[in-house]
Amino acid sequence: MNTPPVQPSVPPSAAGAPDRDAVLRAVERRVLWLATAIIDHANRVRPNRTGLKVGGHQASSASMVSIMTELWFERLRPGDRVSVKPHASPVLHAINHLLGELDAEYLTTLRSFGGLQSYPSRVKDPDPVDYSTGSVGIGATAPIWGALARRYVSSVAGDAGTGRQYSLVGDAELDEGACWEAILDPMVRDLGEVVWIVDLNRQSLDRVVPEIGAGRLRGMFAAAGWQVLTVKYGRLLEELFRRPGGDALRRRIDEMTNPEYQRLLRCDAAQLRERLPDGDALRDLVSTLDDATLHAAIRNLGGHDLGALRQAFDEIDDTRPTVVFAYTVKGYGLATEGHPQNHSALLTADQLAELAARVGADPADPWAPFPEDGPEAALCAATAERLRREPVAPSVPPAVPADLGRTPSGKKSTQAALGRTLLDLTRAAPDAARRVVTLCPDVSSSTNLGGWVNKVGVWAARERRDWFEDDPETILHWRERPTGQHLELGIAETNLVGLLGELGATWSRWGEPLLPIGVLYDPFVERALEPWSFGIYAGGQSILVGTPSGVSLAPEGGAHQSITTPSVGLEQPGCVTYEPAFALDVEWTLLASLARLGRPDGTSAYLRLSTRPVDQALAAVPDDPAARERRRRQVVAGAYPLRRSPSADAPAVTIAAMGAPLPEALAAADRLESLGTPVDVVCVTSPGLLFDAVQARTGRAGAETWILDAAFPARRAAPLVTVLDGHPHTLAFLAGVNGVRSVHLGVSSFGQSGDLDDLYRHHGIDADSIVAAALDLL
Repeated sequence: MNTPPVQPSVPPSAAGAPDRDAVLRAVERRVLWLATAIIDHANRVRPNRTGLKVGGHQASSASMVSIMTELWFERLRPGDRVSVKPHASPVLHAINHLLGELDAEYLTTLRSFGGLQSYPSRVKDPDPVDYSTGSVGIGATAPIWGALARRYVSSVAGDAGTGRQYSLVGDAELDEGACWEAILDPMVRDLGEVVWIVDLNRQSLDRVVPEIGAGRLRGMFAAAGWQVLTVKYGRLLEELFRRPGGDALRRRIDEMTNPEYQRLLRCDAAQLRERLPDGDALRDLVSTLDDATLHAAIRNLGGHDLGALRQAFDEIDDTRPTVVFAYTVKGYGLATEGHPQNHSALLTADQLAELAARVGADPADPWAPFPEDGPEAALCAATAERLRREPVAPSVPPAVPADLGRTPSGKKSTQAALGRTLLDLTRAAPDAARRVVTLCPDVSSSTNLGGWVNKVGVWAARERRDWFEDDPETILHWRERPTGQHLELGIAETNLVGLLGELGATWSRWGEPLLPIGVLYDPFVERALEPWSFGIYAGGQSILVGTPSGVSLAPEGGAHQSITTPSVGLEQPGCVTYEPAFALDVEWTLLASLARLGRPDGTSAYLRLSTRPVDQALAAVPDDPAARERRRRQVVAGAYPLRRSPSADAPAVTIAAMGAPLPEALAAADRLESLGTPVDVVCVTSPGLLFDAVQARTGRAGAETWILDAAFPARRAAPLVTVLDGHPHTLAFLAGVNGVRSVHLGVSSFGQSGDLDDLYRHHGIDADSIVAAALDLL
């Protein structure tokens, strides 16, 4: 294919000063070169000891170069934040290098250990990154939740400033449902600082997309209340459209399919003269164009025209979210331009040399800076100064008490204890409670947050009247005001955890720590897990509460009975998981989890709670203050001995139970004792922390191991029965603590409706099953 001719560096204007657009185009060419060379070095220059594909996306980067050049060097301000589409990370690195934010030594480290990440990462990249991206749809929506988080933190904790929140989105990313769940949420329509720029290159990984449906996409955004702007053609094409035959040219390009248009990008001028005209008027227009103009015109889309982009950006309306559809060419300016399989294609050495000659770079010195006295270096320096941000000094979160001093009595569920603990916190530690923000997907009342919501109110950017304030039958009062601490999104778990992650990142973005808690039905934790996990990866610290959980939600049936979530919590990096059995255990683990949030060394937490009422006397909470504190430390560390057999120095069997089936474990222990079988009962609160302790015994983790000696002392080692309302493999590793024989009871098949006794018996986690398992071991 033909390539554009070599362009001079920067021509002077009529007055002798450098033309700003020409300077900007020179910077644009350098960004294209650097992004392409970064990927080339990773794949062709750096030694590859294993022979594994390194990868990178030169074509996907190239389609974003003009958009990002215009955005960074003309548009952004210090308070703005940008989420960069994953495959354009080399463009971000190239720009930050030109701005002096990234040393040249890192440009050779793309996808190497300790180097530039494959996709932008806030916590792993040596390069400044506003939003982590990489999981389709999640990085795109993050600025929406970032905008909402900034508004919230400004209203309750201090001024977090202003600024736009940009998402640079690939058009294929709009296939992801997470995008539309966010776009349609009612809380989003007033976020005028949100701007999405869609890289409309009409290609996916494997092919040219036959029908991109841009008109349909525009209509969907408009229906959601967004401003919709389109940058389809550049100034050259717009000028040609005004010539005789221009209407025919516009109609021809508008009406051709995406694959046909992409094929024209691969044609030389002679082929274009043959393929493009479909009538005399267009043939006459084409005949007036020289080869270079014809070649440039067919690829002169708005997403590569700095002036057209600038005009569109000037039209952004800050009273509502905006989406800009920027038509682009995948691989623009590269030899792979427009090819249907260019997604991961690499330029050959000859093609790279040709690109270097065309943009004025030196392959032998690929990272050479602009001349210090040149206008390009001056533009980079001025842009760097304009975008300079003051370092954020995170505030220390308010102290969270370890124990609120209450000892619950009667029958209570762990779910009910959640709301009770939050209310108690407002009285015992108001400063810490003020930093708590709760989120729900329309299940506040059914997850026992009603009292908390009545107490603290619902957050809204402006106060709204509660028309049921004087209704005596209204129990849950929905008082919306800027000082509220509860946010309720629609029924979309992805939205909830997306916002949860951003609320959990305010400590690092704006120096104001929050203590965010998201509550959803436990069966849907796995639906929310991927975006929540990505939020943790991006530095968001939060608490996810799954409730109600397990087959203990008996009448609801299999669709609402979670099975594998206990092990999900065990396996999730950056997260401590708890499944408490008693109300006081909920209080202690929740307070400990809150105390870990909003700090550089903080971690997230997942609490799995139940609606089953349990007699709190079974917890046997010590009256002595020192013994109570000892119990609390054990609860928070992962397990505690609930009952030691009084009939022997060592038991014949140990029952380790977690969560809702603790009453069955204790009942089974009573029956076994009556049969002359000594039993220890251990209450497990965190399988993840126990597993870390097991690993630490062999030097494979940095956790403390004392909890194993406290809960499972070697002197009391005995055959082990584990039981939980979830998959039995979650606790199976406990047999290895002392190397004992074991049986593991739990739920490994879909549930069904019924009462609690029927379901526990059906799944083998009732007292009869525990007794039988213990006797089998003996």
